Amino acid sequence: MTGRDPGGTASALPPRRSDATRAGILAAARERFAADGYERATIRAIAKDARIDPSMVMRYYGSKEGLFAAATTVDLRLSDFTRVPRSDVGRALVTHFLDIWEGNGVLTALLRVGITNQAGAERMQGVFKEQILPVAHEVCPDPAEAPTRAALCASQVLGLALTRYVLRFPATVALTREEITDWLAPTLQRYLTAERPEDSGLPEGS
Repeated sequence: MTGRDPGGTASALPPRRSDATRAGILAAARERFAADGYERATIRAIAKDARIDPSMVMRYYGSKEGLFAAATTVDLRLSDFTRVPRSDVGRALVTHFLDIWEGNGVLTALLRVGITNQAGAERMQGVFKEQILPVAHEVCPDPAEAPTRAALCASQVLGLALTRYVLRFPATVALTREEITDWLAPTLQRYLTAERPEDSGLPEGS
């Protein structure tokens, strides 16, 4: 949004105070939900962290449920993978996820909550169903297998995030982005584009 100064020159208007307040509330909520979990996090504690009155939190978000939904809204911003060479999909996906995990704390906070809270788990499931599944549909050999392939990709991406950003395993934290990509990209590539593994033919229980 722009305005004009007395001389007629267009100038950017300062952000509204309400926008800054909302951003402060959401940042505090993500930190609190991540640290305390959904059940233990309170509106009062979040308001204190944001340095505002609890009534302001309720004014903007109505309830803790509404605040949680707003604080954990995630757009993975996945590009159109039909434009990515099929042989490069795994690498592109790993690179993109590293950008997301390291760009802000929303997905990490949601992962922390999802480990111990059903609402958080369902939220995370929804994010991956709505945003990873379409990628699998676009590139996998058989669209009927897309849910399985998307779930396998999620297991790798979430496993990395859990050990690198939440549990902070020293060996995982020490990996560079290039090393992570080199290790993980071939696995995601196989999950997404390889033919389905053949049945071993062994009897059940062998």
